[in-house]
Amino acid sequence: MPLIVAFDEPVEAELAARLCGIVDGIKVGLPAVIRGGLEWAREVSRAAGSCEGLRILDLKLADIGHVMRLSVEPFIGYYDGFIAHSFVGGEGSLDELKSYLDHHGARLVLVASMSHPGSRDVYDRALDFIMEVIERVDPWGIVAPATRPSIIGRLRARFASKKILSPGVGAQGARPGYALRAGADYEIVGRAITGASDPLAAAKSIIEAQEEVVRGGVEEDG
Repeated sequence: MPLIVAFDEPVEAELAARLCGIVDGIKVGLPAVIRGGLEWAREVSRAAGSCEGLRILDLKLADIGHVMRLSVEPFIGYYDGFIAHSFVGGEGSLDELKSYLDHHGARLVLVASMSHPGSRDVYDRALDFIMEVIERVDPWGIVAPATRPSIIGRLRARFASKKILSPGVGAQGARPGYALRAGADYEIVGRAITGASDPLAAAKSIIEAQEEVVRGGVEEDG
């Protein structure tokens, strides 16, 4: 099933290789890069490269184009996709990043909303404007919260061909499978896997739960 594991803290890079063939990719977050270092992030990428899963880097990009290009440059060739915030807009910012990534054969993923409750205060209220930015910039993928399937549904209705990645499963309360049922392509799970005593068993258990929900064996979530 479409499961991406989030490495938000430094873990043994070998875990990325062990998860190959079980999950569909990894997402390395900024806190892990800061604490693990540049070479650790590259080592994780190399380990994950032993299979064909996605390798996504989330550096919390939200700046002018020049700064964002400088931020991703050390990771070009190591990661397939890079996440940036959509609220900074296109001109002089996301359009420059998109052009840079396109030139290097990498993918842009834009945040449309976030999985914590406070995202309703700004992101969700501005979703119509956010979708206009996404339409203009034309990223490969979109981040939408597993904690609010209705947001996923709105994005899927407008962007039929975009990949939707949904964080918030596990520690933040969303249950496996419901974001997929709402229209997401991938669910992102972090601590419930990386913090488990047996991460591979935890990943397999989540995949089983996803499959049951997608097959319709579980009632709609509250």
